[in-house]
Amino acid sequence: MIALIFPGQGSQYIGMGKDFFEKFDFIKDLFAKGEKTTGLPLKKLCFESPFEELTQTVNLQACLTIVNISCYEVLKSELEKRNIDVSFVAGHSLGEYSALYAARVLSLEDVLTAVKERGKLMEEEGKKSTSTMYAIIGFPLNELEDLIKEAKDVVVISNYNSPKQFVISGKIPAIDEIAEKAKNLGAKRVVKLKVSAGFHSPLMKEAEKKFSKILNSLTWNDSVIPFVSNVTGKEEVSGKKIKKLIKKQITSSVKWIDCVEYMYNKGVRVFVEVGPKKVLSGLVSQTLEKKEFKCYNIENFETLNNFLENL
Repeated sequence: MIALIFPGQGSQYIGMGKDFFEKFDFIKDLFAKGEKTTGLPLKKLCFESPFEELTQTVNLQACLTIVNISCYEVLKSELEKRNIDVSFVAGHSLGEYSALYAARVLSLEDVLTAVKERGKLMEEEGKKSTSTMYAIIGFPLNELEDLIKEAKDVVVISNYNSPKQFVISGKIPAIDEIAEKAKNLGAKRVVKLKVSAGFHSPLMKEAEKKFSKILNSLTWNDSVIPFVSNVTGKEEVSGKKIKKLIKKQITSSVKWIDCVEYMYNKGVRVFVEVGPKKVLSGLVSQTLEKKEFKCYNIENFETLNNFLENL
């Protein structure tokens, strides 16, 4: 069984998606539709802009999503030629929107409308925020939970990325203290993330309320391929239920370990990361350590051919 997994913020680079854009007219059309929907110069941002411009939250979310979807469309055409079915789709944080497109829960226009507004709201939250995020690497979960209980203000685990990597979100300076304590107690690495606020936490309640109105304006369908949710860590099919979960996503923890283990326990042995870099492949490998599975990523012709040769 094959699962397609879609990356979120942190996987971007200048030139992502260019290989497929230059080769396929249908990818050029996809970008053109994306530019019309978002009003953003997606082609220029992805292929030519300074990295700082690409990584502005208001630009990045739409850019990464259009690249993920482009990679998916190329892969999908190859899988259809070979009559190969996909058993599950999942995405990490922002990547969930690409997965919703692949599962046909949302149309291209609705996905891009959502991520553009999401980026705008997150940027607005960042401007007034007194919160941030840290990746805590190589530190036991139970010890991290114990530290958080001692926090003097809001601090939560926002991402359960793998058994070796957790992300915390919280108010400054309480979160800085927790990060420092984890470092002193032997965490392999403690990295302050380049984000504007403490996302995937209760601190995003205002953004959630505003974003819910945008999500209500979209057309939600039942999923054609089972969609594995970050919020529940299991498959969801009902469009109505998925809409509720996506509304909660900004304030809820990303249960990526649960998502990966759920798909593996259901029989998935091939995980294909659809989009730039191999961030999720690394997290899958850490989560399923010592188990039998394969990971591939699809971001250009070289990686696509490598996957097809090993099918």
